[in-house]
Amino acid sequence: MATGPAANRPPLPLTSPPTRGSKMAAAMERLRCLLVLLLWLHGTDSFYVPGVAPINFHRNDPVEIKAVKLTSSRTQLPYEYYSLPFCQPTKITYKAENLGEVLRGDRIVNTPFQVSMNVEKKCEVLCNLPNKPVTLTVEQSKLIAERIREDYYVHLIADNLPVATRLEFYSNREEEEKKKEKDVQFEHGYRLGFMDGNKFYLHNHLSFILYYHREDVEENQEPTYRVVRFEVIPQSIKQEDLKADEKGMCTLPEATGSAPQEIDPSKENQMLFTYSVHWEESDIKWASRWDTYLTMSDVQIHWFSIINSVVVVFFLSGILSMIIIRTLRKDIANYNKEDDIEDTMEESGWKLVHGDVFRPPQYPMILSSLLGSGIQLFCMILIVIFVAMLGMLSPSSRGALMTTACFLFMFMGVFGGFFAGRLYRTLKGHRWKKGAFCTATLYPGVVFGICFVLNCFIWGKHSSGAVPFPTMVALLCMWFGISLPLVYLGYYFGFRKQPYDNPVRTNQIPRQIPEQRWYMNKFVGILMAGILPFGAMFIELFFIFSAIWENQFYYLFGFLFLVFIILVVSCSQISIVMVYFQLCAEDYRWWWRTFLVSGGSAFYVLIYAIFYFVNKLDIVEFIPSLLYFGYTALMVLSFWLLTGTIGFYAAYMFVRKIYAAVKID
Repeated sequence: MATGPAANRPPLPLTSPPTRGSKMAAAMERLRCLLVLLLWLHGTDSFYVPGVAPINFHRNDPVEIKAVKLTSSRTQLPYEYYSLPFCQPTKITYKAENLGEVLRGDRIVNTPFQVSMNVEKKCEVLCNLPNKPVTLTVEQSKLIAERIREDYYVHLIADNLPVATRLEFYSNREEEEKKKEKDVQFEHGYRLGFMDGNKFYLHNHLSFILYYHREDVEENQEPTYRVVRFEVIPQSIKQEDLKADEKGMCTLPEATGSAPQEIDPSKENQMLFTYSVHWEESDIKWASRWDTYLTMSDVQIHWFSIINSVVVVFFLSGILSMIIIRTLRKDIANYNKEDDIEDTMEESGWKLVHGDVFRPPQYPMILSSLLGSGIQLFCMILIVIFVAMLGMLSPSSRGALMTTACFLFMFMGVFGGFFAGRLYRTLKGHRWKKGAFCTATLYPGVVFGICFVLNCFIWGKHSSGAVPFPTMVALLCMWFGISLPLVYLGYYFGFRKQPYDNPVRTNQIPRQIPEQRWYMNKFVGILMAGILPFGAMFIELFFIFSAIWENQFYYLFGFLFLVFIILVVSCSQISIVMVYFQLCAEDYRWWWRTFLVSGGSAFYVLIYAIFYFVNKLDIVEFIPSLLYFGYTALMVLSFWLLTGTIGFYAAYMFVRKIYAAVKID
């Protein structure tokens, strides 16, 4: 594994210049400009994130190395650093975490590594007794062997910058290019150890490579440095080969002649924990130091896939819009001519159900409550993505994204309550207090119940991912102390406001609905309506799943904002088309159906999650599988509420618009 500096290469161009004569190529060119603008907006190179200021070091200043947690994509259970018998400092001090860090399972703690700015260390023993090796008990040896088998990674930070392991490899290029350069990628953290056959080997020596940027200062001032990259080369070296002396110094053996440090889980093991420090100067500035970590995957594939999705979705949406607008204009023109040919023409199609189309549905309180929660989710997601796109929620603000999402969902309760209350009154509801309580507790109650059950299993595994009891009490206090009163406040004003003005009156006697064709079945509608919105965002879904389940950074919030807008457009248009077909079939029970059908893409998200679990993850145990499908169920439920709410309000505005456009006696 090489240790040289990473190549600082600009990204390759995405495509060749489009042909001028092609309209489609011109549209793609404009789309590329929009993408570049969004990427520029979400970049953090132009300014510092508020609350995250650079730290200037002088030579010999201590650079503290802290531990975050141990993670594995095979178990999805994070553990504290000192859950394994690593060397400990004289006093263990845990950093005060924010809400997002606690929910992520981060437990940031100090370590005994002694690192000073721009001071090299060849090889040094980590623990307090340099001439006496660490003795692992049988239980500790078993635990380490089990964690190595489960493919755990150790995560450290220096100056809030995560440690990464460099991977260099040749890509599939021509032979001449292979000799020139290698592709460089980085893994987050470093592997705890490795297996060879049935034997376990621990990485007991860490070679830290820290890169610094020298800041410009005046002539008489002492130079200052900033940490811009933190790499590690983990090695497994047998105790006898390290040759430690009384002063705590050690000697690294030649790479060809060293034996790895084996961990035998059936007996006690003796070893030395050692480390070395190497400093290199870098041209990377502090504001760009996260670029190395955020360009780990092939972004060109991401760009190309997103552009394809955008073009396809806009193309299909344009076709649907043209069809429905032309058909509607023809329908409205015919209906408004009926005064002239009243005797010869008979009503048909969607005008026929004008006396029943605004008839309140069954369970109006539950419907308005779900839509209120959907409005809460929509406002929260829109603000979070927009703020993150502007760079305000960068990865350096650890846990800020989740903390912001939790608090925003609480405060958006006033909007959710307002829309739910107004819709409930429109649907002839009277028990507004009960409706407000239902809005404030239905969806959050399901989320809290599932998370509590999953948390009990995580507690049983003694994982740091388990939410502590005080944090759970604090979340309950936020729910009932912030969200519930705000929902009641919004519901009160929404219920007092005039209901939505429906353009036609509702008949006293409901009209009989004719027998529907097979393709008008509700489940067929869900399958048909879900394809287009899912096609708009399934590429982004892969990157989001990789960030959640495979411990990757997600940073393309500019793309995510664009995808979110396309999702809103596609959900709205497909919902309008589906409700139009339903009304043409003289079925006026569109309220619940539109909400269910518009959320049809959530079904495809569930199918994709199952596919991802089978093909991408190596999870075989019960509790990790339970965690995956439990959290996936929450994601699917939230996505269904979000897309269902978007489609419902689009369809509702469409229905009011078309019935206001025709003359009805």
